[in-house]
Amino acid sequence: MTTTLATRAADHQLIQITGGLRLAGRIRVQGSKNIALHLYAATVLADTTLVLHQAPAILDTGVCAQILTHTGTHTHAPGDGTFHVVPTPRLRPVIHHGLGAKVRTTAVLAAAVLARAGHVDFPIPGGDAFCPRLIDRHLAAMEAAGAQVTVDEHGRSIHAALPAGRALRPFRVDVSTPYGPSLGATVSALLLAARIPGESLITSPSIEPEVTETLRFLAERGVRAAWDDDGLHVHGADRIEGGHFTIAGDRIEAATMIMATAATGGVIELDGITLPELPETQRQVLADAGLILTSHDGGIRATVATGGLRAVRARTGPHPGLPTDSAPQLAALLTQATGTSHVFEAVYPQRDTHVAPLRAFGADITADGQDIRIRGLARLRAANVQAADIRAVTALLIAALAADGTSTIGGMYHLARGYGRLLPNLAALGADITTTAAEA
Repeated sequence: MTTTLATRAADHQLIQITGGLRLAGRIRVQGSKNIALHLYAATVLADTTLVLHQAPAILDTGVCAQILTHTGTHTHAPGDGTFHVVPTPRLRPVIHHGLGAKVRTTAVLAAAVLARAGHVDFPIPGGDAFCPRLIDRHLAAMEAAGAQVTVDEHGRSIHAALPAGRALRPFRVDVSTPYGPSLGATVSALLLAARIPGESLITSPSIEPEVTETLRFLAERGVRAAWDDDGLHVHGADRIEGGHFTIAGDRIEAATMIMATAATGGVIELDGITLPELPETQRQVLADAGLILTSHDGGIRATVATGGLRAVRARTGPHPGLPTDSAPQLAALLTQATGTSHVFEAVYPQRDTHVAPLRAFGADITADGQDIRIRGLARLRAANVQAADIRAVTALLIAALAADGTSTIGGMYHLARGYGRLLPNLAALGADITTTAAEA
């Protein structure tokens, strides 16, 4: 099935869940969606054949494969966990506008193409639109490396190009924002610097796993980098080898599955990820909420402590803080905790698309600016709701699992963008879950 057909199919699917069942069992988490999307961009830099392993079987993987194919890069993502890339000597410096508008890492892909071709045309990124998400730091990195950047009069298309006869130059760029370091812009700057002989400096860089895993990928290919108080020093190379690389486990999916199971009072064992791979603050917040997390058979075991779930105060933040991508799911879990919880969103100016749908389940939840307040313990009831983004749909799944009756959730497209086997995994744990075609 092509990505376009898969997208249309997912657009017309509804998820039905009958709640009230205790989940238990063992599943394997996928390769990290967010890390994979940045590594797909990094593959553009390679001069020889490259194979990524544990690529998640999600719609965004297919979209990125098509974007790379459109540039002339021979790309194959058969859905078996591999992502094959064979570089082309004649790179087409265009990020397909229709496809680029579907994923969040469009500017990162563009930075990689700019590093190889010296110019690139690309659209404003797509992906989840729960709040405005600027790309000014990505463009600043391109300009710092010597490119001239122009935006069309409608603000939908961007052109970045080196002046005639010029090459990318070592640069210094600050990727900080009012809400902390920009993860995506750090990777964009890193990919540019990786193909520039000499030393570049990225100040106020993100230290999220998406960055450190991209660094690990590049280090295995001869790109040297070092951290100090000034920032991230990158020593680029004029040739980057291919080879094989395995994508790390998805910490967000792992946390989502832990919280989904906990909302039903169940127990779960996870393979494909270790306890230290969950951010430290994530582990602490879950422990404070009454979960017991232990290392088990090379993976993670999670269960709810005697006494049940407890209210917490939590704040999202850069790694190793609480990931913003797990905050909506945490809010859903906390509807089943005793007391009043607060989840403060400190990464984005607003992230509350999950709040109104959770209220439809009977949750006592309100958003006051960046602060989400949840009063528990709520007895949730089945609802028919629609999700607006990837993490919101998983929050609604958690609520439906804990609710009395059969719920219907729209937003399968968003789920398919980020999770390859979440629904089958929930079913394997004992959930009563089906998908049906939406009525026209």
